Amino acid sequence: MPPRKIRVTGAPEAPLRAALAALRAGLGIPEDFPPVARAEAERAAKAPPPPSYDATDVPFFTLDPPGSPDLDQAAHLSRQGTGYRVRYAIADVAHFVAPGGALDVEAHRRVNTLYLPDERVPLHPVVLSEDAASLLPGRIRPAVLWTLDLDELGRTIAVDVRRALVRSRARLDYAGVQRAIDAGTTEEPVALLAEIGRARERQEAERGGISLAVPEQQITERDHTYALSYRAPLPAEGWNAQLSLLTGMAAADLMLALGTGILRTLPAAPDGAVARLRRTARALGIDWPHHVPYAAVISALDPREPHHAAFLQECTTLLRGAGYTVFRDGALPAITTHAAVAAPYTHCTAPLRRLADRYALELCLSAVSDRPPPDWVLAALDALPHRMADGAQRAGAVEHEAIDIVAAALLKNRVGEVFDACVVDVDEHRETGTVQLACPAVIGRIQGPDLPLGEPLRVRLAQAAPGRAKPLFRPA
Repeated sequence: MPPRKIRVTGAPEAPLRAALAALRAGLGIPEDFPPVARAEAERAAKAPPPPSYDATDVPFFTLDPPGSPDLDQAAHLSRQGTGYRVRYAIADVAHFVAPGGALDVEAHRRVNTLYLPDERVPLHPVVLSEDAASLLPGRIRPAVLWTLDLDELGRTIAVDVRRALVRSRARLDYAGVQRAIDAGTTEEPVALLAEIGRARERQEAERGGISLAVPEQQITERDHTYALSYRAPLPAEGWNAQLSLLTGMAAADLMLALGTGILRTLPAAPDGAVARLRRTARALGIDWPHHVPYAAVISALDPREPHHAAFLQECTTLLRGAGYTVFRDGALPAITTHAAVAAPYTHCTAPLRRLADRYALELCLSAVSDRPPPDWVLAALDALPHRMADGAQRAGAVEHEAIDIVAAALLKNRVGEVFDACVVDVDEHRETGTVQLACPAVIGRIQGPDLPLGEPLRVRLAQAAPGRAKPLFRPA
């Protein structure tokens, strides 16, 4: 289930920020790295890059939110005959992390970077994740370089992956790229982002894949009260995400051909979940004719519209159940696809922020070079799904608690008010459940007799205090 994007601004002493700090302490979120791991990272950061294929002449660019320091990917896009060539450089974290060392042990303990509304807790020390391993502009960096050739329709026709030295030329952000593309003032390779991104989106639609444009909720503190605004994802963010999906699909195919790998899998949503989502759509005024596929409904929504934002948030429930599936020695698993991608897929493009990606990249390099995977990869492979599941559970707990804190901060001065809402989940007795407000698009607990699942309902806010009382609603 993709994380809900929430960003908080405000003074550190504000009640919301204090409640988030208490959450980190209560869940035992690590504040710093053990000295031995930190020292190992500092030594690795000073080590010279290994001799490798030299791709420093390729003018890569990175595309991330403004101020992002942990740059996992850099891209270069060009035309190749009647089609396209996508070069996608991924930070080579394995160059910096010695298998079995203190840094590796700590990475296996953390599993992934944790994102809270006000800060992040990194997977690797910042001397690596925000400096030596990050694909910062003007710096020569070791990378795993993907070269993916596409035909004129955006279909993959050739794949190569190798270790390389790269140097990004430009650090771009989504808003700036979107403005330049809309104005027609950008040139290749950046201008091709829209062309290739749209082609890949059409491919996604044809195979029945789904990309959720869930809006970012921005909470701003002013004079001890909070205001909510939405930032809808820009088209450039979706086009950039298509490059990552393209690479993850290519990686899955390589590992399936190798016969050993780790896939990101998701079974199809059960009929009951889809039926419940249809009821929620009806309650929120979303038109969903029976003959229209789910993916087509999603693509027609505007995440800036509060009712649409509420529905997009609820759509994430269909993505529950994703996990990692390991296979070995040609014995393929029963499920090899990711239902939302509608194809075999793996995580491999964010090794600075996600543990499994480092292993997936090594397996892909082995597949292309026709060499067996390294022993350290094979030794860790079977335990990775369980470890990643533990990390996802911890991240989910952080996310859910943070959402409750943010929602309580947003609503703390509105206790007693009545809102239009929809009950999106109930217990077996239909007396306790989850309610989704239409505006603002937040969720909370609801208690009351015979709660109408999936039906419109007017609800009254009974309590909300950040860090002390989670939002609780009752039927009005």
